[in-house]
Amino acid sequence: MSRSDVLVDADWVEAHLDDPNVVLVEVDEDTSAYDKGHIRNAVKIDWKQDLQDPVRRDFIDRTGFEKLLSERGIANDHTVVLYGGNNNWFAAYAYWYFRLYGHQDVKLLDGGRKKWELDSRELVEAVPERPATTYTAKEQDTSIRAFRDEVVEAIGTKDLVDVRSPDEFVGKLLAPAHLPQETSQRPGHIPTARNIPWSKTANEDGTFKSDEELRELYTEAGVDLDKDIIAYCRIGERSSHTWFALHELLGLPNVKNYDGSWTEYGSLVGVPVELGEAK
Repeated sequence: MSRSDVLVDADWVEAHLDDPNVVLVEVDEDTSAYDKGHIRNAVKIDWKQDLQDPVRRDFIDRTGFEKLLSERGIANDHTVVLYGGNNNWFAAYAYWYFRLYGHQDVKLLDGGRKKWELDSRELVEAVPERPATTYTAKEQDTSIRAFRDEVVEAIGTKDLVDVRSPDEFVGKLLAPAHLPQETSQRPGHIPTARNIPWSKTANEDGTFKSDEELRELYTEAGVDLDKDIIAYCRIGERSSHTWFALHELLGLPNVKNYDGSWTEYGSLVGVPVELGEAK
C-alpha cells in the first residue's frame, strides 16, 4: 500500500469535486463546523449522533452503518474521501470505521480543513442532495480492533502506544485540556505504555509527516515496529489517527486501535494503572 492509496491532496480533491464516483465526507470534533462552511459537494457525518450507538457505549452496528451510508448517498463502489478539522482528528476516526466495516476505497484529504483553509480554497454552505443508495457493509474486521481483555494481556508483551497528551498520560488530566474532565474513574496510563502524542505525526499545516519521519518518531520512542502494536487514547479517535499513520502509511499489518481506550480501561475494576512518567 502506498500513500496515494490512502491520502489525496487538495489539488486532487478540487479536480474531483464533480466526479460522481467520489464522495467527500466531513467529520469534525466541532460538529457545527460543516454548517459554517465546507468543501463543495461534501456531506456531513456527525461523530456523536451518527457513529455512536444511542444506548450501548459502542459503535453503531453493521445495520446502522449500512443505513447511515445509504442515507448519505454512499455506495459500495464509491471512492470516499474524508476530511475534518484539527489535523483530521475525527476524520481519521471515521476512516477507521469505514475500514472496520470493509469499505476499501477510502482516503483522507491530507491536511484536512486546516490545509484547505490555509490555501484559501473555497468553502460553501450549500448542502448537496445525493440520491439514497443501498449500502452493504461487511462484518467488523477485528484484526484492526483491540478489546479490553487483549489489552490487559498485552501489558509487557506487546507495544502499547498511549497517544494522549503528556498531562493525560501522567495523570494530571482525564481528558484534553479544552474538554470536560470526565468519562473515566481514574487518571493515569496502562503500565508499559509509551507516550507518543498523536499530534506529533502531523506537520504545522496538518499534513502527515513523511514515512521516514514517522518511523524515526516511533523507533526513537522505543516502539518495535515488528511487534504487535496497540494504540489507545481517551475514546479511540486520536488513536485512530495514530493507527492510520502506523497501519496505513507505514504499512504495518500488526497494529490495532483500542477504541474503548482510557474511558473504558480507566474505569475497570482490578486492572493495573500507573501514574507519572513511564517506568
